[in-house]
Amino acid sequence: MATATATTAAMPLPASDKIDGRKLVAFLAMVFGMFMAILDIQVVSASLPQIQAGLGASSDDIPWVQTAYLIAEVVMIPLSGFLSRAFSTRWTFAISCAGFTLMSFLCGTATNINQMIVYRALQGFIGGGMIPTVFAAAFTVFPRSKQPIVSPMIGLVATLAPTIGPTVGGILTDAMSWHWLFFINVVPGVIVSIITFILVDFDKPDLSLLDNFDWTGLLSMALFLGAMEYALEEGPNHDWFDRTSVLVMSILSAAGAVVFFIRVLTAKAPIVDLYAFKDSNFAAGSAFSFVLGIGLYGLTYLFPVYLSVIRGYDSKQIGETMFVTGLCMFFTAPVAGRLMAKIDVRYMIVAGLLGFGLNTWIMTYVTHDWDFYEILIPQILRGVSLMMCMVPISNIALGTLAPQRIKNASGLFNLMRNLGGAVGLAVINTLLNKREDLHLARLGEQVNWARDSVMETYENMKAGFSAFGSAADQMTISNLVGMMRREAFVLAFSDVFLMMTILFVALSGAIFFVKRPQVMGGGGGGGH
Repeated sequence: MATATATTAAMPLPASDKIDGRKLVAFLAMVFGMFMAILDIQVVSASLPQIQAGLGASSDDIPWVQTAYLIAEVVMIPLSGFLSRAFSTRWTFAISCAGFTLMSFLCGTATNINQMIVYRALQGFIGGGMIPTVFAAAFTVFPRSKQPIVSPMIGLVATLAPTIGPTVGGILTDAMSWHWLFFINVVPGVIVSIITFILVDFDKPDLSLLDNFDWTGLLSMALFLGAMEYALEEGPNHDWFDRTSVLVMSILSAAGAVVFFIRVLTAKAPIVDLYAFKDSNFAAGSAFSFVLGIGLYGLTYLFPVYLSVIRGYDSKQIGETMFVTGLCMFFTAPVAGRLMAKIDVRYMIVAGLLGFGLNTWIMTYVTHDWDFYEILIPQILRGVSLMMCMVPISNIALGTLAPQRIKNASGLFNLMRNLGGAVGLAVINTLLNKREDLHLARLGEQVNWARDSVMETYENMKAGFSAFGSAADQMTISNLVGMMRREAFVLAFSDVFLMMTILFVALSGAIFFVKRPQVMGGGGGGGH
């Protein structure tokens, strides 16, 4: 038996099961490029105050450093499928990475806010092509039997980068300056661009697609997605349609959507092929990707806001506290890959969604004095659940499609995750604002001078300010109002976590409407 086993182990793998070394190195370089592109969003978001001070920008202008990037990126992501079919994976990715690197350098040299906004928009648009191109390569270059190895790799990068982004941003800004948020991309970006240009030979360009390029479809898609992204970014902070620009952008987005969908369904060579959604597993995987975007970006936003506003943590302390999630994701990724090859991946998704639900349910009990140890279990659950969801969801959506359809479908799949994040953040911010106002009003009703406990608290606090003389009364009232605002904000957080719990638990039941995908393993080439 031992001899037989040894002989079997020594036998060469079938050709379809081999991983070509050249392709593997090229793919790993592409994965690193994707990591840079995704990380860049959260790295910069953590250091906007420092960038604002360095550029002398106003508080109204500085959010555009992020908004410009996100609007441009959300347009490029679905467009990348067409570009990679027309120009090939090699040229699309290499130019995307090189352009992202050049714009990173220019962002670091910006001297005013207008330059920064232009460079960031170009960085998001050019660099946005890297993310879906990597997902497409993962499912076309490697044999299906290797998906349990490849899928956790891209899943880890796609979820780990946003999670650790605020930590990396805080460390870079504290140790050097905000300029290095961008300069840090230059050397790796040049290396990745060169490696991919030399080694990537996964497919051939089809320039004939350019003969029927749908400019109307492109412009309408840009208007539809770009205006929607703007409305979702700005709406929660300006009470939505009370601000004229948000109302105008919402109308433009709706108009762009009408033209876009008409063109997509009637054009000879549509800019995006929506017929991929006719595949039930792709449609289901995209829907789950949308919800995963809410969990990924929503919770990556909520935890730092709580730690910053309620606990008073700086960016470094926030990073150290949230490091647990990244660590759990790193160790769960290979486990998720192994499980994917052994069990029905639908059970993995259910486990991941219920893990998300348990994470947010625990956080509904949050108080103003919760610290590292109180949020440790939720952080662990979040990290494990992200990997348990991301890996099988991407396989359900893309793993069973025909190779010639994957490039287009990858753009749509990644777009759904980004839109989920944008919609989730908009809803979360709106809920936080509305629920904080509600709880503040209710607390105000309870804090009245007719109650003995209120008067006792007032007198005790005033005694602590007695050294300030006549100012003690005003200081005491200000302190009481501050306490009320803090508690109202914490209660609003609890409400948002409850809403997310309901969402994740409810969606976990929908997985059984998804067909069981083919088991990974066995033959099946990657398709080239």
